[in-house]
Amino acid sequence: MHWINWVIVVAYLTYVVVDGIRKSKDTDTIAGYFAANKSLSWWVVGLSVMATQLSAVTMIGTTGQGATDGLRFVQLYFGLPLAMVILGVTLVPLLHGSGVYTAYEYLEQRFDAKTRSFTAFLFLLSRGMSVGTIMAAPGVVLSAIFGIPLVWAVVLIGVPTVMYTMIGGVQAVAWADVKQMVLIVVALVAIMIVLLVQMPVHPHDALQIAGATGRLKTFDFGFDINEQYTFWSGVLGGTFLMLSYFGTDQSQVQRYLAARSIEEANTSLLVSAYWKIPLQALVLFVGVGVFVYYQFVQPPLLYNPAHEEAVVAERGAAYDALQAEYASAFTLRESAALEVAAAGDDATADAAMQIFLDREADIQTIRGNALTMAEDVTGEASRDVNYIIPRFVLNELPLGLAGLFIAGVIAAAMSSISSELNSLATTSVIDFYRRWVRPEATDAHYLAISKGATALWGLFACVVATYAATLGSLIEVVNRFGSFFYGSILGVFLLAMIPRARANGAFVGLILGMTVVGFVNFRTDVAFLWQNVIGAVVVVVVGLVLSAGDREAASS
Repeated sequence: MHWINWVIVVAYLTYVVVDGIRKSKDTDTIAGYFAANKSLSWWVVGLSVMATQLSAVTMIGTTGQGATDGLRFVQLYFGLPLAMVILGVTLVPLLHGSGVYTAYEYLEQRFDAKTRSFTAFLFLLSRGMSVGTIMAAPGVVLSAIFGIPLVWAVVLIGVPTVMYTMIGGVQAVAWADVKQMVLIVVALVAIMIVLLVQMPVHPHDALQIAGATGRLKTFDFGFDINEQYTFWSGVLGGTFLMLSYFGTDQSQVQRYLAARSIEEANTSLLVSAYWKIPLQALVLFVGVGVFVYYQFVQPPLLYNPAHEEAVVAERGAAYDALQAEYASAFTLRESAALEVAAAGDDATADAAMQIFLDREADIQTIRGNALTMAEDVTGEASRDVNYIIPRFVLNELPLGLAGLFIAGVIAAAMSSISSELNSLATTSVIDFYRRWVRPEATDAHYLAISKGATALWGLFACVVATYAATLGSLIEVVNRFGSFFYGSILGVFLLAMIPRARANGAFVGLILGMTVVGFVNFRTDVAFLWQNVIGAVVVVVVGLVLSAGDREAASS
C-alpha cells in the first residue's frame, strides 16, 4: 500500500485515540468509568449507538453481502423503528430511572439473583462471541494487505484496542464512536462517487444490470420461515431482535444509561430509528456498485489472497487453465453487459439481457470450480464474500481514498470492539464479581478488576475472531450469534414488565426458551431471525403459566 495511504491511516487512528482519552473525565470512579456520570448528550449517545452497529463488520461483511446477494439484507432492519418506539415507553425509562449500571441488575430487583446471573451469563457468552466476529473483519483487511496469517492480523488490532478500552472508559468509547460514524459515512459516499465516475455505463444501465441479477430485489413478501431475509422476518423477527439488542444488550443499554435524562436517552434511540435503514441501504448499494463495476473490470477469480496463493502453489497448471477459461468467459460477459446498456427497444433489450444472464451463469460456474479447488487445497471454506471489498479497495480505489477506507475499517473496529469489551467488563464486575465475590470494596479495586476483565475478554475475542472469519458473511454471523440468545433474554425483560410474573417462572422460562431455540437452531432449517420470536414467546408463555401456578399455590 502506498505510503500516503499509511499516513492517512496512522494520523486518523492517533487522533481518535488521543482525543477520545482527552475527553474522558472522572474515570477514577465507577460512575464515571461505567456510566460517564450520566453526562452524555443525546447526539453523542445516538451516534455512539449507531456507530457500534456500523462497525468493521458492516464495512466489509455488509458490502460483501450487497455484492453477492443484493439489497435483501436491508429487510433485517424493517422492525427497527417500531422497536425504538416501544423501548422509548417501556425499558428505557425503566432502566434509566432505576439507578443501575447494567440491565441485569434490574432483574434482581424485579425477580431474584439467579435470574439476574443467568441472564447476565447468556449476555457475556453471546456478546463475547460477537465481539470476536467484529474483530475478525479488520483482521481480514490486514491479512489481505500484509499477506500475514489472520491470527497475527487479529492480534495487531486486538492488543491496542484492549489497552485503549482499559484506559478510557465509556466516555472515551462514546466520543471515538462519534468520529467513527462521521468517517464511515464519508468513506462510503466517496466510494459510491468513485464507482459512479469510473463505471463505463450510465447509472441507469448499471441499475438495470444489477436488477437483472436480482441485486436490487429489496422486498420479499413470501411467508417462509426457512427463508432468511423476507419482509415478514424483518418486521416480526427483526423487531424482536432489535428490541432485545437495544433494550437488553448491555453494549447498547450502557450508552443510554450514560445519557443526561430519560428524554435524551429516548432521543438518542430515535436517531437510529430514523437513519439506520437509509445508512444500511447505502452500505449495501456500495456492494451492488462493486458487483456492477466488476462486470466491466475483471476481478480476481478468488478474492481470498491466501487461498489463491495456496492454489497457485499446489495446482498451478490446473488453476492457470481455469484462469484462462475465466478470462474468456469474462470477455463474453463484458460484451453482453455492454449490449444490455446499448439496447434500444424492449425486444432487443430482453434478448441482450438473456445473453448476459447466460454469461453470468458461466462465470459463476467457473468461480464455483475455483472455490471447490481452494477448499480441496486448504481444507477450509474460502468465504470469498469477506474479501470482495478489501480487494476492491486495494486494487481499484484512487490514492488516498484507499487509506481513508482502511482507516475507517480499523477505527470502526476499534470503536466497536472497545464498546463491546467495556460492556463485557461492566457486566463481569457488577453482575458477578461485586455481586458474588466482593460485595464491599473501593472504586479503585473494582476498576482494577474491570481492567483485568477487559484484558481477558479481549483474549477470548481474539480466539473467536480467528474462527469466525471462516463461517461466512461476517455480518450474518454476528446476527446469527445474537439471535441464538436475544429472544430468550428479551422474554425475561418482557416478563419483568408484567406485574403477575414471578421469579421462578422467569428463571425456568429462560432455561426452556434457550432449550427450544437450541433445538430449532441445530435440528431445523428455520431462519435465524425467527429464533428471536420463538425464544421470547416461549419464555413469556412458560413464565406466565408457572407464575400463575405459584400464585395459586401461595393462595391455597
